[in-house]
Amino acid sequence: MTGAPKTTAAVIVAAGRGTRAGGEIAKQWQELAGRRVIDWTCAAFAGRVDHIALVIAEDCPADWVPEGVERVVGGDSRDASVRRGLEALEGRFDRVLIHDGARPLVSADVIDRVKEALDQHQGAAPGVAVTDTLWRGTTTVDGVQDREGLIRAQTPQGFQLQAILAAHRALDTPATDDVGVARAAGIEVAIVEGCDDNIKITTPDDFARARRILEADMDIRTGNGFDVHRFGPGDHVVLCGVEVPHGRGLQGHSDADVGLHTITDAIYGALARGDIGQHFPPSDPQWKGAASHIFLEHARDLAAEMGFSISNVDCTLICEEPKIGPHAETMRDKVAELLAIEGDRVSVKATTSEQLGFTGRREGIACMATVTLVKR
Repeated sequence: MTGAPKTTAAVIVAAGRGTRAGGEIAKQWQELAGRRVIDWTCAAFAGRVDHIALVIAEDCPADWVPEGVERVVGGDSRDASVRRGLEALEGRFDRVLIHDGARPLVSADVIDRVKEALDQHQGAAPGVAVTDTLWRGTTTVDGVQDREGLIRAQTPQGFQLQAILAAHRALDTPATDDVGVARAAGIEVAIVEGCDDNIKITTPDDFARARRILEADMDIRTGNGFDVHRFGPGDHVVLCGVEVPHGRGLQGHSDADVGLHTITDAIYGALARGDIGQHFPPSDPQWKGAASHIFLEHARDLAAEMGFSISNVDCTLICEEPKIGPHAETMRDKVAELLAIEGDRVSVKATTSEQLGFTGRREGIACMATVTLVKR
């Protein structure tokens, strides 16, 4: 296709009550392998789409929505909830991927296949061919159903946004999924290869199966970063994206944010993709004075492209001055915002070197960070 690149958003539908799965709260908010189901689902799309809108029930607390995700209040049916999600995106994006919030195991490959199919089609959706023999009957077998051409439908189901929104607005009877809505409006939907692991959690047994899949398929990596910047002229320092008043600044080719530099290097290290200097050479004048969030966002997006989500960040600033404590929470929130993860997955803290070494002599600031990445 020609012209400007198409923008793609995801609508994740999570407004249902999910009573068959058991538990005191709906299935999408329940814990699964250390995270909520919805956290796994949103993380699967982070970095693979330009924006995520999460459609939730009206009585759902706003602070349940993951960081960096837009909150949309759903309707009294799935169709109504999807329509509200689409309307929230209208005029802002070209294409949309509509996904069930209770499908936390969707892979990067499935998402990418749907996106790629939208380059040539108005609609695309993943499916898995039926391989089991199918019977007809209730308590006894009354017959055998031919399985030729039968496909098990999955999500995300992708469409040109305006086309599927128009289809939803014209809908006059309930549909089982968005492909049904599209077909009723005459939209052709291409089938792409799905994945058996892309299950929809419906019953307690599905939780057990999802845990087994996650435990078997997880690729967990840890990266470390270390950086140092000396003090120089200035009236403030930038640490973890936050300006802190100080009688001196930090020297460096960019804005010398030793905190973000260290976290960035830790991510590159976990990915085995070198360091900042390889991706943003200090000899290149375009990076002189650059804001360090550019480097961190590049590392974040590279991790997403490789199929990893950022599980946690632990950053320690080493200095006698300035005092970090009054700013630590703001720094933590800024790092979480830049990485599009929850604040409770980021730690920013400080220590001194007991007046030993260059930091003890107040000649500069050092920083070390550890990052854990998870891929399934």
